[in-house]
Amino acid sequence: MGQGTEQGTVRHEKIATSLPAAVTEAVGVSLAGVDAELARRYPGDPGTRQPVHTVYVPADTFTAGTVRSWGDQALAALDEHAPDAASLARVLGLSGELAGPVYERVRDKLVREPVEDLRIDFEDGYGPRPDDEEDEAAARAARLVHEAYATGTAPPYTGIRVKCLEAAVRERSIRTLDIFLSGLMAAGGLPDGLVLTLPKVTYAEQVAAMARLAGEFETAHGLRPGRIGFEIQIETSQAILAADGTATVARMIDAAGGRATGLHYGTFDYSACVGVSAAHQASDHPAADHAKAVMQVAAAGTGVRVSDGSTNVLPVGPTAQVHEAWKLHHGLARRALARAYYQGWDMHPGHLPTRYAAVYAFYREGLEPAAARLAAYVAKAGGAVMDEPATAKALSGHLLRGLDCGALDHDEVVRLTGLTRADLEGFTLPRDRA
Repeated sequence: MGQGTEQGTVRHEKIATSLPAAVTEAVGVSLAGVDAELARRYPGDPGTRQPVHTVYVPADTFTAGTVRSWGDQALAALDEHAPDAASLARVLGLSGELAGPVYERVRDKLVREPVEDLRIDFEDGYGPRPDDEEDEAAARAARLVHEAYATGTAPPYTGIRVKCLEAAVRERSIRTLDIFLSGLMAAGGLPDGLVLTLPKVTYAEQVAAMARLAGEFETAHGLRPGRIGFEIQIETSQAILAADGTATVARMIDAAGGRATGLHYGTFDYSACVGVSAAHQASDHPAADHAKAVMQVAAAGTGVRVSDGSTNVLPVGPTAQVHEAWKLHHGLARRALARAYYQGWDMHPGHLPTRYAAVYAFYREGLEPAAARLAAYVAKAGGAVMDEPATAKALSGHLLRGLDCGALDHDEVVRLTGLTRADLEGFTLPRDRA
């Protein structure tokens, strides 16, 4: 007997209401401002690829061959310290089932696309220089970035980190930004993968100033308003908690006027700011966890991505020492992924093997469970876990991120889910863009 039937006869319920249409309309009018504010502040994830890491290279050492050099050095480290799948699996504790696929994909990645996001550094990694020297370096960076995009050798994302907007270096920061962007425009325009990073932000007004600079540059060159976005680097306690007790980072996102693309946690500057001694400065310190948790909540739904920090323990020296550094880096990367920090910093070519090993193992371990749950959700088949639309969004997000970085193949995702990439994107995009 079907629902709503009695002895095979369909029963139509009597529907009664008490509220006149005018009440519904009045409620709609009263919430129109809230509707607009929700749409402005919380547009949802942009649906674009998020790189799994960011590599910082000092502006004076950056060359046209930097990315390829990092890949070659990473491959050489594997050849010397983990020449096959079994040896890397022993170091990192990978299962036998994962060892081969992960190792093969890591090596392929280091040949094909060793760096996903490159930042040419004019801040701490570059330091104070004579003005004419930094002018030259900024112009050179613009030329090399343009050439890399023109020849197809650029990473998916590339840009610069300028100095901060504090008084002592403000004019220098603005000039470097201007020279770099102007150089790109003179060479043919801003590349799609351009990323700018503003460090050591303490007040929302500094973010607003960066947004103003971007807007003024767009006006000067006739660019579409909002074309230039930037990342905010969280390196001070004031960026997390303001003097009045509010979350500064939330104000910063708002102050960017829709231009903020990411929040990057600065492990060592932030640790030092809150008094953590050098021996204990790490991305898994409780102070770091608190800061990133605040960043994560402030960014949720805004379309601004959150990135973890880095480790300064480099995988160099004898094999035993390299293995210890690899274990540490791999463990931190896996820990971050489990906490939904899908991006981090890598400071040395030797970090690339363990970055990709951690990322690939994470997404491959989750492939079959995520695919099965998503397929059951789509088929309304039920199962051991009752999933809701928000969970379906998370499951499809896991598969999409795995596809983007090379951990998963499109064919295997389709085989396990019956869904194409377009289908998966339909779960993750806001309804007005799905």
